[in-house]
Amino acid sequence: MSTVLETEEHQALRAAVAALGKRYGRDYMTTVIREGSHTDELWAEAAKLGYLGVNLPEEYGGGGGGMAELSIVLEELGAAGSPLLMMIVSPAICGTVIARFGTDEQKQKWLPGLADGSLTMAFGITEPDAGSNSHRITTTARRDGTGPDADWLLTGRKVFVSGVDIADATLIVGRTEDARSGNLKPCLFIVPREAPGFGRNQIDMELHAPEKQFELVLDDVRLPADALVGDEDAGLLQLFAGLNPERIMTAAFGIGMGRFALSKAVEYARTRQVWKAPIGSHQAIAHPLATAHIDLELSRLMMQKAARLYDDGDDVGAGEAANMAKYAAGEACVRAVDQAVHTLGGNGLTREYGLASLITASRVARIAPVSREMILNYISHQTLGLPKSY
Repeated sequence: MSTVLETEEHQALRAAVAALGKRYGRDYMTTVIREGSHTDELWAEAAKLGYLGVNLPEEYGGGGGGMAELSIVLEELGAAGSPLLMMIVSPAICGTVIARFGTDEQKQKWLPGLADGSLTMAFGITEPDAGSNSHRITTTARRDGTGPDADWLLTGRKVFVSGVDIADATLIVGRTEDARSGNLKPCLFIVPREAPGFGRNQIDMELHAPEKQFELVLDDVRLPADALVGDEDAGLLQLFAGLNPERIMTAAFGIGMGRFALSKAVEYARTRQVWKAPIGSHQAIAHPLATAHIDLELSRLMMQKAARLYDDGDDVGAGEAANMAKYAAGEACVRAVDQAVHTLGGNGLTREYGLASLITASRVARIAPVSREMILNYISHQTLGLPKSY
């Protein structure tokens, strides 16, 4: 894919990460999934090379870059067939929120480990009865006592939380108890994995991935006062500071997966010969693959725009662009995978070629972390100024 719009540093980063991804590839990922293990080796090597914390502040061991750099890392690992889903969660969401809003103590405790990969953090926002409606979040936090040093008690449920089993802590989105009136007042809390009352149940998924999904049950989880990230009254700003990077990185995830599938299809179409010429010489094969390539390129342009706006501090502009990028990448990913499988015919459904499992995986970019319909709602309301139906 063309990189003419990127700096030399970005091109060098892309090439270096691509080389790392190539050393692991899809075979590594499928082996990890089959064995029920985790991507520890790839995570450790990516961390050692400075890729996991490329977006975090230099003073805490990060690379001092932003979402532009981190999205390159995830995209290229995905294009090699070995994406690291926890990059979306740990450095992009949690690392960004703590770097921007955490106390000095929280930054010192978490950022160096998130940057060098020795610490991992999960992110819990989705609830069984709330879905995409963050205004219906019922996980509540209440003070056990009075004064700024009083403990918090956190109660509620979360679903589809990735990687809780390997995360040292989970950044939980709750709301203060006095917000039950309907006014959204989210607060973010760092909940250690072994905190009493913090229960988890693995969700049985058809999606085959190293990162497992969990339901969380928080039963009066007692947290110290300093578990609260940032200002209790600035929760909405802090929440969206993490959600925009999440959308940018989900776009990178989808683009990388789409590129991997497309590369497999193109390679097959160049060499597979049924009649007198390779099947890729026929427009019925070539044109859909060319369309998939165009869609992925366009998605990446919007992702780059969103990353640039976010890194420049334009949260409002980044919100619009990040949603558009996530939408475009999700659609492009699904279409690229579908066309790749179709190009290979029966071979596209075999385990040998490694594309069939992506049929399910590619849907993730459409569904999570926010559905394409909710993105269309966002654009129709926020960008076009059309009235809401809800």
